[in-house]
Amino acid sequence: MGEAASRVTEGREEGQAAESLVLQRLRDQFGGALLDVKVWRNEITVILRPADLVRVCRFLRDDPDLAFDFLSDVTGVDRLKLPEHSPRFEVVYHVYSLQHRRRLRLKVRVDEGEAVPTVTDVWPTANWHEREVYDMFGVPFEAHPDLRRILMPDDWEGHPLRKDYPVEASPRWWEEEPA
Repeated sequence: MGEAASRVTEGREEGQAAESLVLQRLRDQFGGALLDVKVWRNEITVILRPADLVRVCRFLRDDPDLAFDFLSDVTGVDRLKLPEHSPRFEVVYHVYSLQHRRRLRLKVRVDEGEAVPTVTDVWPTANWHEREVYDMFGVPFEAHPDLRRILMPDDWEGHPLRKDYPVEASPRWWEEEPA
């Protein structure tokens, strides 16, 4: 086997070992809280109930074998037109361990009007990310320290990344009033 192929094989084996460790630690600690787990190209996605989100996140951050100390992104998905769209919204968290150089994706699903617990006590950077999801999709975050619009004007009606948002009816607030 050539040197390059050997490095690829070693990298794949390291990825699989890390994947096994992360999943084993999560399964040992939380078992039934993991609603679904998907692995694709050494990327792990875990779907959780909203009620389990904060304790799973805190464990992921605090466990020295995992040390997911960096929340890189939180985003929303409006699943309105998907074949199996219930619950309607998905909130997706991308976390990273700087020490172990591994990524993990967490997802929670909620229906219209249901709140997702904030993870700002776990990762303070969630503050702005969660505000953006609230502003764009209308998903509220329970116990968030400052849940208000972050991108759209305070008097904006609706949430522009929702699939039922009437795009053609949007006010043209950026244009000046006629003289």
